[in-house]
Amino acid sequence: MSPEDTAGAPGSEDATVTSAESSPPERTAEAVLRPRRLDEFVGQQVVRDQLSLVLDAASARGRTPEHVLLSGPPGLGKTTLAMIIAAELGAALRITSGPAIQHAGDLAAILSSLDEDEVLFIDEIHRLARPAEEMLYIAMEDFRVDVVVGKGVGATSIPLDLPPFTVVGATTRAGLLPAPLRDRFGFIGHLDFYAPEELREVVRRSAARLEVDLVEEAGIEIASRSRGTPRIANRLLRRVRDWAQVRGTGRLDLGAAKEALRVYEVDERGLDRLDRAVLAALCGRFAGGPVGLSTLAVAVGEEIETVETMVEPYLVREGFLLRTPRGRAAAPAAWTHLGMQAPDGPAGSAPMLGRF
Repeated sequence: MSPEDTAGAPGSEDATVTSAESSPPERTAEAVLRPRRLDEFVGQQVVRDQLSLVLDAASARGRTPEHVLLSGPPGLGKTTLAMIIAAELGAALRITSGPAIQHAGDLAAILSSLDEDEVLFIDEIHRLARPAEEMLYIAMEDFRVDVVVGKGVGATSIPLDLPPFTVVGATTRAGLLPAPLRDRFGFIGHLDFYAPEELREVVRRSAARLEVDLVEEAGIEIASRSRGTPRIANRLLRRVRDWAQVRGTGRLDLGAAKEALRVYEVDERGLDRLDRAVLAALCGRFAGGPVGLSTLAVAVGEEIETVETMVEPYLVREGFLLRTPRGRAAAPAAWTHLGMQAPDGPAGSAPMLGRF
């Protein structure tokens, strides 16, 4: 079984098939499906138009474009846009991440090896260590770094000039980015969740790249369960392709899509096993809440961070879960989705259960 086939499968390292995060093996599978140019990129029309202006203006002036910051939830295309920026500029792309740069010396080594006009992509840039942040301020603004040689009173700072380059930063938590660093970016774009029709186009294009026979109704079904996220849409498409090749006729029709998504426990609203377990615990064991997050996590046998970062955002966005001052509570849509009768009284009015 290839790494692509194991990504997102039950029992693999991916937590759920509907997680917007990607594992290293899955990034290899995603590379085949990434658009190469800005006009191939589906969705995010406002950001695409703005980026096009920035890049075209820089090319007309014969200079490197200003630094670019892309923010938004995971799986919406920040890394893809960074690759597209480099391709549109005809420049080399250097990729790193905030957690990988723990010391200023790590960043200095990367910056000093950059070629002229190269694009440096820093994923999860809000997780840079503070000394590295301060070095990046100067490098982005003045194109130089100060290398410290020696220790103690004998330490000497040697300025090192850098060729012009462009930093493309990506973050899923823009609020954690320090203001001095954020101010160094000339363009800041925010990526939003995709509309169903945009996801259908993503699925259609990906199916063409994978050279599979996709029926339009199956594409609509996959897109409708993809939680507004292209990464999830592409993952579900690959899982439907697997089912069609192994248990079906090889054709991705509506029946194959529904049966494959049933196997992977993704329902009509895009909820997976863990999402439904959280709602079932909240409604069935805690009478709809409010209940503390730690108690809810224990009830479903998961870590608090897993429930808070992977489950809760989508349930809140889709109107299944309420975050109240007294804890998490089930919204009327949660009871309806589970086929259960909601108790009398407004959501969140019951006594709080557990701490949060």
